[in-house]
Amino acid sequence: MNNLQYNFLKQEGFDKQVIDLAQSAEEQIKRVIDDILSLREYNQYKVIRALQNNGLSDTHFAGTTGYGYGDRGREILDLVFAEIFKAEDALVRHNIVSGTHALSLCLFGILRPGDELLSATGKPYDTLEEVIGIRGDNRGALKDFGITYRQADLTNDGEVCFENIKNNIKENTKMVLIQKSRGYDFRSSLRVEDIEKIIEYVKGIRSDIVVLVDNCYGEFVEEKEPIEAGADLVAGSLIKNPGGGIAPTGGYVAGKEKYVEQVAIRLTSPGLGKEVGATLGINRLLFQGLFMAPHVVAESLKGAVFCAAVMQNLGIDISPSPFSKRGDIIQAIKFNDKNKLISFCQGIQKGSPVDAHVVPEPWSMPGYESPVIMAAGGFVQGASIELSADAPVRPPYIAYMQGGLVYESVKLGVLSALQNMINKHLLIL
Repeated sequence: MNNLQYNFLKQEGFDKQVIDLAQSAEEQIKRVIDDILSLREYNQYKVIRALQNNGLSDTHFAGTTGYGYGDRGREILDLVFAEIFKAEDALVRHNIVSGTHALSLCLFGILRPGDELLSATGKPYDTLEEVIGIRGDNRGALKDFGITYRQADLTNDGEVCFENIKNNIKENTKMVLIQKSRGYDFRSSLRVEDIEKIIEYVKGIRSDIVVLVDNCYGEFVEEKEPIEAGADLVAGSLIKNPGGGIAPTGGYVAGKEKYVEQVAIRLTSPGLGKEVGATLGINRLLFQGLFMAPHVVAESLKGAVFCAAVMQNLGIDISPSPFSKRGDIIQAIKFNDKNKLISFCQGIQKGSPVDAHVVPEPWSMPGYESPVIMAAGGFVQGASIELSADAPVRPPYIAYMQGGLVYESVKLGVLSALQNMINKHLLIL
């Protein structure tokens, strides 16, 4: 940190101890940052080459209306995603409204009455619980359609338990779900090499089981994607990693052609599948967001590593550590205190580029079991590739910080969060 940066932060009201913490953390993580930049370069080349190989032209940015027949931009976008993810096919649409929606399309597109879904990574993310039917009134859930569910609980250390997976695979197990990200759990995210071991184990028991990977928060964090580890399908959101902070909405599914077609049929209807869907002029934003994605994901990772180093130096429990290999962009911070959790999230909001003046409070968000506090001062509503921090307000009061279009945004957000906690006498340096 040079004098110009130091003086700016000082003038903005940050305590000297907070600035010194930041400087110390940045010195500690230089090697990790170099590794992130190397990864960024590789993934950036991969995206550029896919755009070139599929002949992307500005004519593909034109939108269609009505049925959207013959939308060449839509078709090229699918091809580009398929190449990047090493998949046979892909479905990329602005009217897939979230990662949960993309995963729901996969579940309802593939599973039939009498089939069973097995989660290999314990309890799935909160918003999938009502999709499956393990929470809520089951209106339209898998359970409503006679599709059963099991889960292979993780070990006490938060690791995948292969014995539990084996014991829960039955004759009617049709699909195994693997969640790459930590979700709202204080466990390590999975890396592609971990996913490959799970898939090899599952396929060794029953080769006909369809493996679906929830790839949210995990795209471009590593050199490989889960399809390369043997996954049959992956799904995610465009307002997370692969949208690069530019895509205003959307989601994707990629994988084996026959399964992607079944998902497309669920999104539209039998007989139509991928052949319809007006793009309404949104193609350029989806292409440009994808182009920017490796760079933006790297900025997010740099910010997460910085946050981890600062919090670790304060003696706060974190996951992962600054020097751990990462499988997603999420940094978990365990506060063990409700007020500290809320103050941290409110401080992140103070460092955001949009709505910095707003004070977030816990509320009952649709799809979540507990009240959730969410700091999300972004240009796209709810875009967690932009700087955000959210948490279910329940013990042990863990904040999940992710995103950041630029590293400086994350750094400012983390420092604002610390200063907010100090000002409220919740943190003493």
